[in-house]
Amino acid sequence: MRIRRKKWARPELELCKYHITNPKEYRGKWSNYFENDKPIHLELGCGRGTFVSKIAHQNRNINYIGIDIKTDMLGYAKRNIDKEYGEEKPNNVCIFSYNIEQILDVFDKSDNIKRIYINFCNPWPRPKHKKRRLTHTRQLNKYKEIGNENLEIYFKTDDDNLFEESLKYFEEEGFEVKEKTYDLHKNDIIGGNIITEHEEMFTNQGIKIKALIATL
Repeated sequence: MRIRRKKWARPELELCKYHITNPKEYRGKWSNYFENDKPIHLELGCGRGTFVSKIAHQNRNINYIGIDIKTDMLGYAKRNIDKEYGEEKPNNVCIFSYNIEQILDVFDKSDNIKRIYINFCNPWPRPKHKKRRLTHTRQLNKYKEIGNENLEIYFKTDDDNLFEESLKYFEEEGFEVKEKTYDLHKNDIIGGNIITEHEEMFTNQGIKIKALIATL
């Protein structure tokens, strides 16, 4: 999603206690940041934070990290998290800006990531760009390096081609696709599906939402 520069985003994030300015400092010790040993779940490409704000608030026994390459998007994510938590302190969620292709800069095996959410990532349809996909084998191999032995990946997309090719990527990297659907709204394999702004937009256009759950 294209977004114009928001002058308010950076100043707000600078004052936000759960916005991480230098995530490399926590590589291998994210449990220290949260000050507990609760499971850690990631959302890669969190965008405006609709998903991570709701799921984190609903599941206080899990720590969530939302990552997006665009700082302006994180400004919206911060506002959505604040809105969801209200007067409560968001102590089980944090956000930061980073290029997910370089995810090994900010996490390692010690972080023991339990689950990764990938919601409506860029499909990169051109053959020369497919390696940039967040579900490409190159990326899946990196996730294996930061996840625990039972790592789960929850993936949603509107793009038919991306979904079909992602099924192959998961198989190639040794993941088992335990659940899949070509119409999530008829077959909610996720359970309590949280509808993001992208999902609402595509559904209103008559596009079916594809989803899968893969595990090592």
